Amino acid sequence: MASKIEEVFGKNLFHDEVLRERLPAQTYEALQQTIQNGAELELQTADVIADAMMKWAVERGATHYTHWFQPLTGITAEKHESFIEPDEKGGVTLRLSGKRLIKGESDASSFPSGGLRATFEARGYTAWDCTSPAFLKEDAGGITLCIPTAFCSYNGEALDQKTPLLRSMEALNKHALRILRLFGDNETKRVVSNVGAEQEYFLIDKEFLNRRWDIKLTGKTLMGAAPLKGQAASRHYYGAITDRVSRFMNELDEELWKLGITAKTKHNEAAPCQHEMAPVYATANIACDQNQLVMEMMKKVADRQGLACLLTEKPFPYINGSGKHNNWSIGTDTGHNLLEPGKTPYDNAQFLIFLSAVIRAVDKHAALLRLSCASSSNDRRLGGDEAPPAIISMFLGDDLMDVIEKVKSNVEQPERAQALRFGVPTLPEVYRDATDRNRTSPFAFTGNKFEFRMPGASQSLSECNTVLNTIVAESLDHIATRLEMADDFAAEVREIFRDILFGHERILFNGDGYSKEWHEEAARRGLPIITDTVNAIGALKNASTRLLYERYGVFTASELDARYEVLLEQYTEQIVLEGRVVADMVRRQVAPACLEYLSRMAGNIVAARASGLDCKGMDEDMVDIDDAGALLRRRLFELEKALETPLPADKAKAAAIARDDILVKTQKLGKACDKLERLLPRSVWPMPTFDDMLYEDIQV
Repeated sequence: MASKIEEVFGKNLFHDEVLRERLPAQTYEALQQTIQNGAELELQTADVIADAMMKWAVERGATHYTHWFQPLTGITAEKHESFIEPDEKGGVTLRLSGKRLIKGESDASSFPSGGLRATFEARGYTAWDCTSPAFLKEDAGGITLCIPTAFCSYNGEALDQKTPLLRSMEALNKHALRILRLFGDNETKRVVSNVGAEQEYFLIDKEFLNRRWDIKLTGKTLMGAAPLKGQAASRHYYGAITDRVSRFMNELDEELWKLGITAKTKHNEAAPCQHEMAPVYATANIACDQNQLVMEMMKKVADRQGLACLLTEKPFPYINGSGKHNNWSIGTDTGHNLLEPGKTPYDNAQFLIFLSAVIRAVDKHAALLRLSCASSSNDRRLGGDEAPPAIISMFLGDDLMDVIEKVKSNVEQPERAQALRFGVPTLPEVYRDATDRNRTSPFAFTGNKFEFRMPGASQSLSECNTVLNTIVAESLDHIATRLEMADDFAAEVREIFRDILFGHERILFNGDGYSKEWHEEAARRGLPIITDTVNAIGALKNASTRLLYERYGVFTASELDARYEVLLEQYTEQIVLEGRVVADMVRRQVAPACLEYLSRMAGNIVAARASGLDCKGMDEDMVDIDDAGALLRRRLFELEKALETPLPADKAKAAAIARDDILVKTQKLGKACDKLERLLPRSVWPMPTFDDMLYEDIQV
């Protein structure tokens, strides 16, 4: 495989090299002007591009194309169209016009719209995103040309994840360029946010998926006693990768490389059955598109190999859940990272300005960052070694904190030693990075980027990057306005940095984000502590949120209202689904198994007594199981009653009831099942246990 990587890489991607090769020079330049500067693309030019794209796809076996988009469902969507067109002789020809490349149509009322589309108002549009390359998808149905698109309603409201992200990137570009011009940079034409997404996931044998209705229907376990072997004892983190997992990872790499996705890193994660992959950085738009493909391909490859890939944030209690660390930076089209401190960050005024913009943005809009990672499943990712999503804080590391103290006090401090010596002459000196890593921090500076650790493994990265781009654009706008009015530019730079530090230093925290003391300290600092999704969604109703998004053209008021409705509805639906699944599993699997075993035990006791045997121990076991069964029945009755009670039409009230009543009763019923699982023999328990699933042969 190693000898074929260059041959395989990008095989199914209509990338820049293919564009240069297949397009006339004039057409290629016109497309680049659209990509780089937003210049209008003429229909005649689009016709040439569409024809070249179709011929490339057909040469590789494609028969259909689709406008590939990302509605508010959390997954992608596609409607396939063949290339065939009737010809004048009664036959067919293959054709893709520029008009069909640029615009498609979809049923907008069938996707979440938050009331923007009524059932009878069906029309919606997909629009080609030329900044993200087209690609080929290979599956059992053949090969399809996928054209990345935005998705909007008949009236132009965004109904997807891509459109707001692209808008936010434009806002960031506009105000970052203002800053660069003030620093004398007249070469940079565009500033983009770059993203590297670390994707965590679980692998289990597919047999277990088929025997666990909770995993099959919700992506995670909703009941289960703690495994006998704990996470710490499994020593899975960075351990040797087993053959079966390695085969999965190798096939995944190859499939991703074909799509031009630079799959780079792979390893075992902290929890048993948990793993991680990470690609090389890409622009935020492309990185978010690619991450959707990564999740889809993980599931496909796993299925082909008799495995199941679980992307839900907390598929198993008692061990780590899965996140998706969003490594975010800002770069120029000339290749300069604007968050690179350099060797002397204290004297790097441009870096300090961009750093201060991020500090101000995160403190001022912490609630929006919390919202960007809110979901019913991510709420329950807490526990173990995971960044707590209730509180947003920033980690800068000791070196940058020293710089901050220097700027605030104007007192020079000695530089920290950088070399690390191992005390073994054959080992080289290792120079440490400018910052340590703090895995308890939700937003940590890690050298020349920020690692946002809060997104859940199954979530679209478009949401958090839309927020990051927008809030930093707002801070850059604020800073640029001050600098443009300054008489003494250098003095104003330092003054801005000092003002932001004094005004927003409460967000900076280098300590243990898991500790009880930090929660108490955060409350004293006045940081928002948002413990669940229902409360987080409320941020969309804040006047400051609406002003921010409307001012920078990222969301309109109607689009924000729609997302508010969709998020609440999705939260409630997920909680209700989980309640129904647990109740069904108890009534149709757990309770019958318990009753059958009690009946068998009663018969055994009767027989034993007839033989004159002492049955005290058997009687006590039967009492314990009977008591646990009685508790199970009570909890089941309570949950089923809650599920049968109609929810109010008000979506916020319905979500609050789902959180405070249905979820609580679902968890209580699950705990009752866990108690019974410990009492019944393994041969009687009607589903695979955590020990079965987490320590099956794919991990040993």
